[in-house]
Amino acid sequence: MSGGAPTRVDVAIVGGGMVGASLAGALAGTGLNVALIEAVRADAQAHTSFDERTTALGNGSQRILATLGAWSALAPVAGPVREIHVSDAGRFGTARLRASDLDIAALGYVVSNRHIGAALWERLASQRGLELRVPGAVSEVQFGADHVSLHVAADGAAPERITARVVVAADGAASLVRSSSGIGAVVEDYEQVAVVVHVATDSAAQGVAYERFTRTGPLAVLPLHDGRFTVVWTLAPDRAREVLAMDESDFIDALQRSFGWRIGRMVRVGARASYPLRLSRSERLTGTRLALVGNAAQALHPVAGQGFNLGLRDAALLAELFAQAPDPGAPAVLEDYQRRRSADRRGMIGFTDGLVKLFASEHPAATSLRALGLVLFDLTPGAKRALARVSWGFGAHTPRLMRGLGVRA
Repeated sequence: MSGGAPTRVDVAIVGGGMVGASLAGALAGTGLNVALIEAVRADAQAHTSFDERTTALGNGSQRILATLGAWSALAPVAGPVREIHVSDAGRFGTARLRASDLDIAALGYVVSNRHIGAALWERLASQRGLELRVPGAVSEVQFGADHVSLHVAADGAAPERITARVVVAADGAASLVRSSSGIGAVVEDYEQVAVVVHVATDSAAQGVAYERFTRTGPLAVLPLHDGRFTVVWTLAPDRAREVLAMDESDFIDALQRSFGWRIGRMVRVGARASYPLRLSRSERLTGTRLALVGNAAQALHPVAGQGFNLGLRDAALLAELFAQAPDPGAPAVLEDYQRRRSADRRGMIGFTDGLVKLFASEHPAATSLRALGLVLFDLTPGAKRALARVSWGFGAHTPRLMRGLGVRA
């Protein structure tokens, strides 16, 4: 550790993925000095968060990114979702949600993580008051009553100590910062693996997204801007290993049999990736001089595509509270963050976890309830409007960025 004076900042953000980078961008122009510490070199090719996986952005998230100045770069590569088709494999009952029925342009947008990361980091490159430590690895975090001390090893530089009035854990579900604070996380393993792949068909995507619930788990097929689809195929671990090992022809045949022919004949697939599915919930969102955002706070099943949307709302509210406070790490500020995010967090975790478990059950009562629910939903305009509002979050507080306003009142 260098014997020199520490670098002093107001806010230290550990983790430069999509949520951490969004928070850093939201704090631009607030007068706060910010350090963003990210262990992986922050370009679109190297960062594991910025790979070819995609994110389904709700309209609320689109508004936040537009307010941050990132949407202009994303709009040309965003696939609008104009219709969602939901079905339960092997059973009657389907539901459709159309943007035109709700008088909106789209229900959401599908964008590659690579493009989101590039748009956010391009803006950070010119941000005043931002100290970048990339790549920079945090080896130790010490919490005090009025500051947090972080030991950081940056690439090619001597180890450094950074002190901040508050630290934000944006370093993922296995957060070092969260564990250093003594805050635990409850983890539930769904015993499922998501296989992710881009698919080209003999007819181009037309803005229709599909969520098909199968005996192995949800199978989501989402439209991309270039006419292809991205697929998130939920499987048991053993079956996931089998399909990942298949050649392209056998993989296409297996996927076509599982999904059906609603998007036409699948003719080509891209590189396949996979990741295990778990629900992770931190015991609380704040500690002494600490706030948690994104997957460090909660990591969701991708069934409804709401994980990043939820984390982005974490970042949007936290930026607003920090920008308006004389001391961003004061207990009252962090208590306000915990209180205002609780309803949205609780509602979204319950919504996604409930969907997974309802559609996983083969109990006759559950299967009948699913079929009836899909039919009733398809016949009820009010239910469709309520579902379309889910991506704006649960609870009464809408962050200023989501309303098209700056973080300062």
